[in-house]
Amino acid sequence: MKKTLLFAIDPHAGETIVSESEKGSRQITAVARIPRSENAALYDAVALLTALTKAPDFDAAVFKAMDKVCQLLYAKQAEGK
Repeated sequence: MKKTLLFAIDPHAGETIVSESEKGSRQITAVARIPRSENAALYDAVALLTALTKAPDFDAAVFKAMDKVCQLLYAKQAEGK
């Protein structure tokens, strides 16, 4: 099955949390915790992604586009290691 990347922010630690889950599964596996200082663009993109979920006029198309941005930024991060 295809795995989906999930993103979250830990504002207290200043980190982006990256997890993965198989499509249709409820099990989530932690992948990485990336300090903001290591990848500020990813942190800011995930913060915006999170803010979009709280908007009273939630737009799924905008959310999906921002999620793609987060996926690309993380792929670049993972590529560099």
